[in-house]
Amino acid sequence: MNQASSLAPEEGVPVSVKIRERLNGAGRRFFANDNIAEFIEPGELAALLDEVQAKMQAVLDSLVIDTANDHNTQDTARRMAKMYIGEVFRGRYGEAPQVTEFPNAARLNELLIVGPITVRSACSHHFCPVIGKLWIGVMPNEHTNVIGLSKYARLTDWIMGRPQIQEEAIVQLADLIMEKTRPDGLAVVMEASHFCMSWRGVREMDSKMVNSVMRGAFLTDATLRREFLSLIPGRG
Repeated sequence: MNQASSLAPEEGVPVSVKIRERLNGAGRRFFANDNIAEFIEPGELAALLDEVQAKMQAVLDSLVIDTANDHNTQDTARRMAKMYIGEVFRGRYGEAPQVTEFPNAARLNELLIVGPITVRSACSHHFCPVIGKLWIGVMPNEHTNVIGLSKYARLTDWIMGRPQIQEEAIVQLADLIMEKTRPDGLAVVMEASHFCMSWRGVREMDSKMVNSVMRGAFLTDATLRREFLSLIPGRG
C-alpha cells in the first residue's frame, strides 16, 4: 500500500477546504465581508496561514520575481499571509470584540455623536486600501444599552477589517450597533478614499466617497437628522 492510500481521510486535505466544508454544511455563506470565525477550529488559523503563504509564493513566482535571490522579497509570501489573516482581514477570522453593555440608568435621551473614527479596510474588487473616517450618531431611549465610546471604534475595526464595499460595510456596522445598543435612532456617515481609484484605473487622487445610513428616528425626524449632520465637523 502506497503512502497516499494509507492516509486518514482528513490528512492531506487543505485546511481551507475543511473550513469551507463546514460552512457549506451549515448552509452559511462566506462572502469576502463575512465573518467565519465560528467555523475555524483551534490550531487551524496557523495552518491556514501556512497554506496562504504557499499560495502567495506561487503568485510571486508567476509574477516572475526571484524571491530566492532577491533579499527584499525572500520572506514576502509569509509577510503577506500574516498581513491578510492577522491584520487587514482579521475581521473575517477573529471573533467579535467583547462589548460590555450597561442599562441606561440615567435615562439618557439626547443625541450622542462619536467620531471621527478611523476606517481601515480594503476594496473587495482589487484588495486595494480603503482609508477614511466615520461618525456615529445615537439617539438613546430608556431601554437603550450603553456601551463605552471605545467600543464603537472596536466594532468599526472588526467590520472594516475585511474586504469590503463601502456601501455594504456601513450597513453591516449599522446593523451591529443597532443589535448591541437598541436605540431609538442610529446614524452613520462614512467618508473614505479608495486606492482602487487613486492608485490604479483613473488615478484620481482627490476623489472620496461619502455615504450614510439612517435608522429609526433619524429617518423620520428631519430636524434630528439635520442636527446630527450639522454637528459633524466639515460635513455640516
